[in-house]
Amino acid sequence: MTDQTDEKMPFMLHLEELKTRLTHALIAIGICFVICYFVKEQLFKVLTLPLVAVLPDNSSMIFTSLPEAFFTYLKVSFFASIFLASPYVLYQLWKFISPGLHKSEKKYMAPFVTFSTIFFLGGSLFAYYVVFPFGFKFFIGFGNDVIRPMLSLREYLSFAMKLLLAFGVIFELPIFMFFLAKIGMVNSKTLVKKRKYAILLVFVVAALFTPPDIVTQGLMALPLMLLYEISIWVVKMGEKKLARRAKNKKEDEKNGE
Repeated sequence: MTDQTDEKMPFMLHLEELKTRLTHALIAIGICFVICYFVKEQLFKVLTLPLVAVLPDNSSMIFTSLPEAFFTYLKVSFFASIFLASPYVLYQLWKFISPGLHKSEKKYMAPFVTFSTIFFLGGSLFAYYVVFPFGFKFFIGFGNDVIRPMLSLREYLSFAMKLLLAFGVIFELPIFMFFLAKIGMVNSKTLVKKRKYAILLVFVVAALFTPPDIVTQGLMALPLMLLYEISIWVVKMGEKKLARRAKNKKEDEKNGE
């Protein structure tokens, strides 16, 4: 009976820690949600600026059910709260995984939170300032005297947030690869060797996360390929640093003898 309890305790402790971190992250998102809801109209206006810029004259967005506008503002506030709370959410993620790391690896907390936030927000900004104008212009270009764009608030929000979150996540690739390298799951030689498969996977991912048009898919695939190359460089730098440390350690041990 004692043995079973001892075996189960670590798992239960992990669950309790996960619950604690999720609770803290959700509280932070909730607080940010309240803040964002007070400026919901301004947030929605900013979110729709790339679309409004390419809409034909006298065109506007519509809602097709009574509560649609209300729920759209709720969703905008919720998604904005995720972006606003992202540094704290990433910090909670680090706090969850850090107990399994060595003492020397725990020093990466600040760089992890900082660079993860920068890459996540950078990916979303890339989608907003680069992908949105090209993508929206491409789709609106199919309108004519017979076919006029009448865009639903719900459909636009779903489309926009899907792209913003997708680009935010994929821009985390170098961070993800760095930690995979730290635990020995990947190395720079493997990444270089598997580059052609990675390129194929990049276009598959781009096809899954973007509308079925070559322009938007290309705008996601190209940064992904660049991020993959950056990941190789990051892993190589980490390997060189580890090699230098190992060399210095051997020299110290030799001198100590």
